[in-house]
Parts: sequence; C-alpha cells; structure tokens
Amino acid sequence: MKAAKMLQTHPETVGLDRELLALAIDAAVTCSQACTACADACLSEDMVAGLRACIRLNLDCADICAATARILSRHTGDSVDVTRAQLEACIAACRACGNECVQHASVHEHCAVCADACRACEAACRELLATLS
Repeated sequence: MKAAKMLQTHPETVGLDRELLALAIDAAVTCSQACTACADACLSEDMVAGLRACIRLNLDCADICAATARILSRHTGDSVDVTRAQLEACIAACRACGNECVQHASVHEHCAVCADACRACEAACRELLATLS
C-alpha cells in the first residue's frame, strides 16, 4: 500500500478507516493509470471506430479516479458529503467502464486488464463508502 505510509504521517485525525482509505486511494490511482493506458491502446487498434465508447469511458473513468484519489488524500477540513458524492461518482464510472471493457476483453487484453482495475476500484470505493456516516 503506497498511500498508507503517507496517511500515517498526517497530523489530522482521519475520520475514516485508514486501511480502507489507503486501499481506495491506491485502487483509484491504479485504475486511473489502467484506464488511461487502455484508452491509448484502443486508439492504436485497427478497429478504433468500434472502440469509441470504450475510449470515452476509459478517459472519463481515468479522470474521475484521479480526482477521487486526490480528494481521499485530503483531510484538513474535509467534507463527508463531498467524499460520499465523489465515491459514488467513482463507483458509477468504474462500473460503466468495467462493463464496457469486459465486452472487448476477449479480443483486447488491455481491456481485460482495465476491467479488472475498474472492478477492484469499484469494490474498494464501495467498501469505504459503506463506512461513511
């Protein structure tokens, strides 16, 4: 866990389970990278026109995951409502992107890798979301 060490150094009391928080941050960073790379790989495929929806969802998911990781990394004056909304957005983006990538996974290995990253991020965000009061 890359985020865990940094979270341990924060002087503010984090009102969330630090282990679940670190898992969600790491999963979001990983998913953002996977989605960015998948979109780029899709652009290199011969049948790029058939991958337009996948590329769009990859790019949206990458941006949402990156923003989620940044928001989850901030704890000074944090807002539970904003955190909850961002986690919900990340879950929705990961679900949509993962579902799209699964449709191409048998032909494009990068889509299979991306779908796995999306599923892992969705699960980590759901688990963290369940702990918010």
